[in-house]
Amino acid sequence: MNPTREQLISALVKEYEWLCHDDFDPEEDPTPEEYLDAIKDLSYDELVEETQTDDIFTLDQFMRTYS
Repeated sequence: MNPTREQLISALVKEYEWLCHDDFDPEEDPTPEEYLDAIKDLSYDELVEETQTDDIFTLDQFMRTYS
């Protein structure tokens, strides 16, 4: 699967929202909107890197989980 830039951004924001659900510190953590602003101008390769996927947790698995 080769996700589009928009699909990667959407999945990354969904992952961020999930991660923040139980452990959000408003003094330390950006809001989901601020996170979106921080990643929206990243290149495709930078977005893939942001997913922190590897041989164990692949990009396909990431996209299935957060799409």
